[in-house]
Amino acid sequence: MLTGSCLCQAVKFRITGQLGPAVFCHCRQCQKSNGTAFATTAPVRAKYFEIIEGRSQIREYESSPGKFRAFCSTCGSPIYSRRPSDPDTLRLRLGIIDNDPGRRPLAHVWTGAKAPWFEITDTLPQVTAAGPPETRKPSD
Repeated sequence: MLTGSCLCQAVKFRITGQLGPAVFCHCRQCQKSNGTAFATTAPVRAKYFEIIEGRSQIREYESSPGKFRAFCSTCGSPIYSRRPSDPDTLRLRLGIIDNDPGRRPLAHVWTGAKAPWFEITDTLPQVTAAGPPETRKPSD
């Protein structure tokens, strides 16, 4: 089981299933919502994700049509994003997990929007737009 929380500890959660493939996302929305060059995310099935404390602290922002980003209303920590068109999947921000998520990023996605001041120096694949389909869904 994985556990996690926001910066101020108001929101706490646990994950009882496996995370899907992790990626480094360089899209402008991830840059803006995280205040850095990229976000490290992995999908998780919603049925395996449980808020155990602070549900009332979570706020959502529709950052683009049909995509909602959830964050702690006290400290602003990004928690996950979701799409109503795919209610079974959440994209979790890996930095808020307390223990080793057991996944390592397999690619850089949306590198066409990469911050000009950041240089990718690893050997992971770089995808100009969205990642390949296998990076989007967690397995059961």
